[in-house]
Amino acid sequence: MRKVYLLDMGLLVLAGTVAAVLADEPVHPAKLSKTDIEGAIFDRPDMIELNEGGNTTLDVTSLLSSDKKFASGMYKSGAVRFEITEPYGVDEFMYFLEGGVTLTSTDGTVQVINAGEAVTIPREWKGVWDTQGYTKIWVIYSEDGSGLE
Repeated sequence: MRKVYLLDMGLLVLAGTVAAVLADEPVHPAKLSKTDIEGAIFDRPDMIELNEGGNTTLDVTSLLSSDKKFASGMYKSGAVRFEITEPYGVDEFMYFLEGGVTLTSTDGTVQVINAGEAVTIPREWKGVWDTQGYTKIWVIYSEDGSGLE
C-alpha cells in the first residue's frame, strides 16, 4: 500500500516521487469557525442569495477544489417542497445545524433528518425533498464538476 503525504509547501510526496503543485497563492485549509457556523458566514461578500417562489436561500462555498470536483460550504433555506424526478446529480453529505428535512425516495421510503443529524444523498437518488427550513453544512463530490460552480 502506498502512503500519501501532503506537505505545507504545496508538494505531494507519493511513494518517493515528488510532484510540485503549482499555485499563484498559498493554499490553506478551509475552516468554518464557530462564529461562521452560528451564521456569520452568511454575511460574507461571496454569499449567494436566491429568491424563488417565495423561498430565500443563502449559500456560501468555503472550498472548491482545484479540479473543481469537490466543494464544501454552508446553506440556509426556508420552507420548500420539490420533487426530484431526474437523478440528484452529485454525491452530497449534509449535516443539519438547524431545522431538518424529510426525504421520500421513489419507492416510498421516508427518512427524517433533524438538526444534529447527517445524511448523504447519492447522485442517483430521486424523490421528494420537504422542509420547513434548515441550515446545513454541505460537502459535495461531482465526478464531472457540474453543479459546483
